[in-house]
Amino acid sequence: MSIDNTIFADGIMEASVHFGVARLTLAQTGADGKPVPAGQLVVPLMQLPAFSNAIMGLLKQVEAKVKEQQAQQGAAAPDVAVPGSFRFG
Repeated sequence: MSIDNTIFADGIMEASVHFGVARLTLAQTGADGKPVPAGQLVVPLMQLPAFSNAIMGLLKQVEAKVKEQQAQQGAAAPDVAVPGSFRFG
């Protein structure tokens, strides 16, 4: 599988729904620290719950991975960073 368009985003500037389509304007933090538009994610409104659930599932898996690393490192390291790289199915 080839992905042609990769957009880095660290926030959402704006979200709207028009004619059954959710439009999320993605943001990046600019050089001045203010958000600038990075692209737009367009999702059919009927698919938004499944999309949102998938993102929440990923977040739960990341949290579990961080807790696992904390447990392996012991209580001496309470602020373990997010793992550098891992894949979920």
